[in-house]
Amino acid sequence: MQPGDLVEITRASIGIPKNTIALIVKASTHFDGDCAATDRSYTMFHVYLLNGRGRRYLPQDLRKINENR
Repeated sequence: MQPGDLVEITRASIGIPKNTIALIVKASTHFDGDCAATDRSYTMFHVYLLNGRGRRYLPQDLRKINENR
């Protein structure tokens, strides 16, 4: 997944039902600990929902929408 992809949110949260469609606008990598040299890193996706609100999700909470659907 990368910025510009349409995704479906696979985990419901307060105010955001499961299967809501969103657009990825930014992907950022975060590191656990003080140093970027650690193996413990994760990616956080910043998405905009169809109602204009922004949220952040982990990759396991998103599913890319296939263009050939």
